[in-house]
Amino acid sequence: MSDKIRSEKNQWRKKIADSKMRDVSFDTVSGESLESLYTPDDLGGFDYLKDLGFPGQFPFTRGVYESMYRGRLWTMRMFSGFGSAEDTNKRYKYLLRHGQTGLSVAFDFPTLYGRDSDDPVSRGEVGKCGVAISSLDDMERLFDGIPLDKVSTSMTINGPAAILWAFYIVTAEKQGVPPKKLSGTIQNDVLKEYIAQKSWLVPPEPSLRITVDTMAYGSRYVPRWNTISISGYHIREAGSTAAQELAFTLADGFAYVERGIQAGLDVDDFAPRLSFFFNSHIDFFEEIAKYRAARRIWAREMKNRYGARNPKSWLMRFHTQTAGCTLTAQQPENNIVRVAWQALAAVLGGTQSLHTNSMDETLALPSEKAALIALRTQQLIAHESGVTATIDPLGGSYFVEALTSRLEEKAYEYFEKIEKLGGITRAIEVGFPQREIAEAAFQYQKAIDEKRRIVVGVNDYLIEGEDLEIPILKIDPRVETDQCKRLERLRKERDSGKVKKALDDLRNACGSRENLMIPILTATREYATLGEIAGVLKEVFGEYREPPIYW
Repeated sequence: MSDKIRSEKNQWRKKIADSKMRDVSFDTVSGESLESLYTPDDLGGFDYLKDLGFPGQFPFTRGVYESMYRGRLWTMRMFSGFGSAEDTNKRYKYLLRHGQTGLSVAFDFPTLYGRDSDDPVSRGEVGKCGVAISSLDDMERLFDGIPLDKVSTSMTINGPAAILWAFYIVTAEKQGVPPKKLSGTIQNDVLKEYIAQKSWLVPPEPSLRITVDTMAYGSRYVPRWNTISISGYHIREAGSTAAQELAFTLADGFAYVERGIQAGLDVDDFAPRLSFFFNSHIDFFEEIAKYRAARRIWAREMKNRYGARNPKSWLMRFHTQTAGCTLTAQQPENNIVRVAWQALAAVLGGTQSLHTNSMDETLALPSEKAALIALRTQQLIAHESGVTATIDPLGGSYFVEALTSRLEEKAYEYFEKIEKLGGITRAIEVGFPQREIAEAAFQYQKAIDEKRRIVVGVNDYLIEGEDLEIPILKIDPRVETDQCKRLERLRKERDSGKVKKALDDLRNACGSRENLMIPILTATREYATLGEIAGVLKEVFGEYREPPIYW
């Protein structure tokens, strides 16, 4: 049959050889060349049971759960955070009333970098690109009136993740909710900070120690919490290709698994609570293939390389966010359409939770109306499109299966290069992933500049004299002033002697083998601030300075 198909395909190609084709590049957005037509012949030695299988069964190419969206829809988790804790609390309650099913916290830059709002370096940035959280008091106000045993919360925080997680755990305690009832995720992926996002706190080695401590603490005391969300999202936002996002993200994931095992943890104690976070970029089919390849690779490696025995350790559960880097300030209403098919790709790729960007995010933080449109986009896909009725409806597509296998092959090529460099940590130190991403970003922008790739409203289909009529959310300068006054009052009202002792205990623990979550939680209960706790970590472990990288 294969020979006959190949013969017929060659004859078909001859018939269309003289057909007029559009003078454009028929490549994926990552630059992968595509055939004009895919047939069974393009699948090579494809084995249905070995390479595809069934949903909820190894190798999970078709999804991590047997019933997928027939059993339960993905969590609709809108990324929200701006201004003060009270401002964001109101937005959370608004979105929950309109059908959001999970919370996701966006922090401002000072918080991401472990600095208090009244730190001189924080000036002008407080509450601007996320919510300002400098202490347990802020976290309590952020979730005031929201029962933490009834919601799942994701926090996009990395360098100071352990500290913000401690704030959340103690906030729940004060609500009467024990840690074992909490569900959610801290991103806590420090390796990708050195690769892409750059909001680290301390150098890589102590960062990995803190990460392993959160893994160990979570597996014992907060069993429903994902202590790492291994993130490809920011790698893609930095300009990587789909294959690079896939390869570097999984390489980071393998490194965390190896560190956990080296620390004496049983892989099956912590691996089931590892989750992932991927970008849904603009190329519809490439993104779907990326998710399917990711699940297959992770399952195979966890089972065969790391010896995980629990099938839950083989599952790659992931959150997806539509691609912020594809949003345009020009003709911003077009972003609604872009986000819709990016969200659809995530759903067809089998995501477990999803954030849809708002049309105005390239201009400012989302307005209430724009955020609601973005949430409604998910609800329309879930309830009106029909794509949730059949599990993995694109499974078996010659094109999708061939593209899935190609991305898998390219990921393994990167794994081999990383291994030759001495592992992902060493590869980061010598700038390998950073250079690869920079080159990919350059080539992508060059294609746009030369109009080999069209971005509607940016380099073609322009509107003369375009006038933006999108309402912009603006942060009142009083947010920073009020936040600084609140911190000043907090420091006066707390027991300074207990705070000092708690910070001294943390300092001593850094030099021992003690799990650092314990003293961080103690300091949190005494209302030590984010900057004070982070300051102790930086004092003991030092601050990281990225070496210059040339290419």
